[in-house]
Amino acid sequence: MRVAHLLRKYDPAEWGGTETAIERLTRGLAQHGVASIAYAPRLLQMSTAVDPLLAAGCAVRRFHAFLSLWGIPAERERQMIAVGGNVMSFDLIGSLAREPGLDVIHSHALGRLGAIARTVARARHLPYVLSIHGGAYDLPAAVRQELQRPAAGGWDWGKPLGLLLRTRHLFKDADAIVTCNPREAELIRERHPGRHVFVQPHGVPVALFAPDHRPAARAAFPAIVDRPVLLVPGRIDPVKNQDWLVAQAAELVQRHPRILVVLVGACTHREYGDALQARIAREGLHDGVLLAGKLPPGDPRLIGLFQEARAVVLPSLSETFGLVILEAWAAGTPVISSRTSGATALVKDGMNGFLFDLGRPASFHAAVNRLLMQPELAVEWGAAGRATVAAEYDTMVLAERMKRIYETLIDERHAHGHSARR
Repeated sequence: MRVAHLLRKYDPAEWGGTETAIERLTRGLAQHGVASIAYAPRLLQMSTAVDPLLAAGCAVRRFHAFLSLWGIPAERERQMIAVGGNVMSFDLIGSLAREPGLDVIHSHALGRLGAIARTVARARHLPYVLSIHGGAYDLPAAVRQELQRPAAGGWDWGKPLGLLLRTRHLFKDADAIVTCNPREAELIRERHPGRHVFVQPHGVPVALFAPDHRPAARAAFPAIVDRPVLLVPGRIDPVKNQDWLVAQAAELVQRHPRILVVLVGACTHREYGDALQARIAREGLHDGVLLAGKLPPGDPRLIGLFQEARAVVLPSLSETFGLVILEAWAAGTPVISSRTSGATALVKDGMNGFLFDLGRPASFHAAVNRLLMQPELAVEWGAAGRATVAAEYDTMVLAERMKRIYETLIDERHAHGHSARR
């Protein structure tokens, strides 16, 4: 079986949860005999980082892509390419149409890129699968506004192309829609009855987290040695809401003088990242907050940070799934998360982790206090989380499930073709 995966963005130097999920999916599919070909926009600058998809045995095809917007500053355009924005391409159609031996086209992109993939799939009579990674309907209003904000004041000359591609019919025309979020699946079924909608969680290679990588983390970040660490993984971006947590850092340090908040992830929003660093400097938090920067997926230093942490904290405004929750559990570390739809589907408050309300910082501080004061509870929840990931979210198990989805759609497509010929 050969499957083309379409990505809206793929830059190894700006790694995120979506990239991790796709890398693990394609690696797992390869072990089940499925060859993956990833289509992604060309990079403006060649990355010197190791390409994880190539390392996983996935072929990578680059195509020219652009934003059809006039009148926005270059930095805002960069932000839209990095995180949001309705990207367009003219040469993708020909590239996908010429790819030999395809059995399925699987788009991990919405908008016009997703519509191009759908158009080629229909022309080639192939099943078309659409995956929702960042949320389509299950998005808080504040997050939706943040995603739309960079385009304000620009003129989108690509709208006629979107109409031609039937972008608004993307969900209606998909043979299957895949989401990792049960609430998102429910909303999709309400709006698009009759579609195949599958809830497919993201996976974690459990074996990767088994060896003790804490020495690598301590060597790379000496400041974490003999200190209670709160790890905050995720790209530096307003949706991830690290500024909220930094605002709580002064009280954290007052309550627990040795505590260290570690932010790890690529900065995809330069203005937000600059403001975050300015707040840390302004409030004198250099000894209480560490910006660890970006680390490649599977890096021993990153896994070591997960293992070293007393808790992994997610202050996000929105998390459709929350892959880092599973990574924390695989490392045997408990989780403290804001009440996003993804977190509430995994974390049972007070039973296997803590959930807090962003509007009630006291609920966050109470969770931190309890985990730090009851280390036996952190050990118990971490062990339970590791067992849950091994049983339900291992990459191999989930990749096999995705392969079965592909096989079902291929069989349906063949059956439909035979009946049409008769």
